[in-house]
Amino acid sequence: TSGVASGPVSFMKVFNTATEVIKQGGARRGANMGILRVDHPDIIEFITIKENPAELTNFNLSVAVTDSFMDAVKEGKDYPLLNPRTGQKAATLNAGKVFDLIVKSAWRTGEPGIVFIDRINRDHPTPALGMIEATNPCGEQPLLPFESCNLGSINLNKTLRRVGNRFEVDFSRLSETVHEAVHFLDNVIDQNRYPLPQIEEMTRQTRKIGLGVMGFADILTRMEIPYDSEEALKLAEQVMGYVQREAKTASTALARERGVFPAFEKSVFARSGPRLRNSTVTTIAPTGTLSVIAGCSSGIEPLYAVSYVRTVMGGVQLFEVNPYFLHLAKRRGFYSRKLMSEMAASESIQDIEEVPKEIRRIFVTAHDISPEYHMRMQAAFQHHTDNAVSKTVNFRKEATQEEVRSVFLLAYREGCKGVTIYRSGSREQQVLACTNAEYC
Repeated sequence: TSGVASGPVSFMKVFNTATEVIKQGGARRGANMGILRVDHPDIIEFITIKENPAELTNFNLSVAVTDSFMDAVKEGKDYPLLNPRTGQKAATLNAGKVFDLIVKSAWRTGEPGIVFIDRINRDHPTPALGMIEATNPCGEQPLLPFESCNLGSINLNKTLRRVGNRFEVDFSRLSETVHEAVHFLDNVIDQNRYPLPQIEEMTRQTRKIGLGVMGFADILTRMEIPYDSEEALKLAEQVMGYVQREAKTASTALARERGVFPAFEKSVFARSGPRLRNSTVTTIAPTGTLSVIAGCSSGIEPLYAVSYVRTVMGGVQLFEVNPYFLHLAKRRGFYSRKLMSEMAASESIQDIEEVPKEIRRIFVTAHDISPEYHMRMQAAFQHHTDNAVSKTVNFRKEATQEEVRSVFLLAYREGCKGVTIYRSGSREQQVLACTNAEYC
């Protein structure tokens, strides 16, 4: 029509409506990820769109920030907005003011998150096939156009063994599980039915898989290690480092048997890297549904609460109590229905004196843990993960915008590939919530 393009946000609204229509006939809601570079001329509209809670309800949003933008934030300088078609400068904005707007919107609504796009592309294994611009809906899997997610997660609960009166990780069992999982995920690539030939072609070219973990908070409680402790960070590095090494070993063994991934000669591994079957092997996914099925804590998140209500499809509410806490409470003799009900009304048990102090220290929850420890835990896993880490930094309702800003900057300094925050109560509806409902 020779008209003027209406911008990316208006087209996102079309996809949002289509997702809404399609999900009405399905059993699981659709999900989209919207990522816009910080130097796009429409970035301000993108940052602020979700301040209206009715907008883009089927989208997660993140801003792709560049290293040069972060440098401009630090130095208080302006930065250029670029025409995405020509690459020419279209305007300038003050980086500090844009960063503050991202912070303000995230504080108010939980979105947008931030994706450190240059860091993602520095770790990109096949840059000859194109640069990465976006991730899957939860942010943990950077993907080229038409690549698909192929993720799996190991329930760390199943890797513990009792030694005397304590638990420890059985690394020989974990090794066996990692090798089986890599083999399984590689098989999925060949057995899967793809909705488009382009998706099949691209997925088979790179053969990306993303093996991760879940149940991390559970093994900490069983090993009697507080989540917000140096010992927990050390365990995170140890466990994920082991998973990463074993997954690479498994992929190398598969490559000897089945051949390297087809794009290997165009990859960063071609000259001196290991000969791998899969261009990536590890990812930390949120495991929101998987962990419910497996009966364990989700991903690498801390316990949301010791007792809470989970809202699932159709608005059905499920009351849940941490099984390890329940076991301890009955064994130590401080269990009562009144106590369970009291805990269900609170995000924390730290002020409940009926619970012994040493038990309270072990069962710290998402809102007991400082945002700094949330970020440090994410970084500990990221150090040993090919792709990225899905992790929410939880804030109490009274948290300030300055605290959110500090976490965004810490995520950049710690080497994370992205960061998502959520301040309690900043949305009308949330999946997990504490309630005054009677315990039953």
